[in-house]
Amino acid sequence: MSFLIDTDIVSWYLKGNGRVGNRFLQYTGRLHISVATLAELATWTNRANASAKRKQGLVDLLQDVVVLDATREIALRYGREEARLMDKGLAATEFDLLIAATALTHDLVLVTHNVRDFQVIPDLMIVDWLDP
Repeated sequence: MSFLIDTDIVSWYLKGNGRVGNRFLQYTGRLHISVATLAELATWTNRANASAKRKQGLVDLLQDVVVLDATREIALRYGREEARLMDKGLAATEFDLLIAATALTHDLVLVTHNVRDFQVIPDLMIVDWLDP
């Protein structure tokens, strides 16, 4: 089993959360992030108040995970999922949809603490590494 790590879980990891850190060690070699997550993390680490430690944490993280680019297949999956949600009067943020489409396309389990943000997307396997 391999995982797509959502931005919130990565931020807990970079902040030194032991539970999340243990999971990163446990699943080394099977961890991925979406290019959307990388964009969010790049913003977070480039803020004026971001510490050098935070910036180095991202550099180090990128050596331990596979970054999955947005591909044609992911874009098409995104479009199908967004159209389905719109037809049902539901919504998800663009980055959440891109992350979900990436997980679905690559058959990865999404790791997030923001489970509610993704529950509207069928067939998405979700785990919360912060849930006791």
